[in-house]
Amino acid sequence: MERGGAIDRCYIEDFLSRHAADICGHVLEIGDDRYIRKLGGGRVTRADVLNLHPGNPGTTLVADLANAGNIPASCFDCIILTQTLQFIYDLRAAVIHLHRMLNPHGRLLATLPGISQISRYDMDRWGDFWRFTNLSAKRLFEESFGAGNVMVQSYGNVLAAVAFLEGLAPAELTAKELDYVDPDYQLLIAVRAIKTGGA
Repeated sequence: MERGGAIDRCYIEDFLSRHAADICGHVLEIGDDRYIRKLGGGRVTRADVLNLHPGNPGTTLVADLANAGNIPASCFDCIILTQTLQFIYDLRAAVIHLHRMLNPHGRLLATLPGISQISRYDMDRWGDFWRFTNLSAKRLFEESFGAGNVMVQSYGNVLAAVAFLEGLAPAELTAKELDYVDPDYQLLIAVRAIKTGGA
């Protein structure tokens, strides 16, 4: 981060920017509201921030996504979930709750790590459990959202993955080097899932 940001963040921002129109109405973001503020604009009518523990600046909701029964059903038009699910052991329960929390036709924009180092900070506090592929992400989200309602894409290649693990910043690679996608070296997985039907 001291060198100008992490390579996976440029992929996250590319994905969210491509789907910025989904960031509208009542929006929930996990951790903080950086992408609501950056990409939501006047389309956002209400913003909430969810954290596992109270006390983080800007937090409006406190819940464990794997046990989020305290969050009402069908209350969000969009949920932004970046680099979070790897820290939740019960993935299926978390995705079920995310689906439940969305309004009908609501959108979930999620990113997941593929090739990535362990986050020591998180490992020592609540755990760092998972890394993903486009196939594992597709199957995980289709269990709740249904086939045809989940779009998955991967970002990265061997050069970007090595650079990310070595701590290089995006500015130290060319756009062509960053943008090339090699499905055998998935650095980041991005998911857009739509809730269909009734509540």
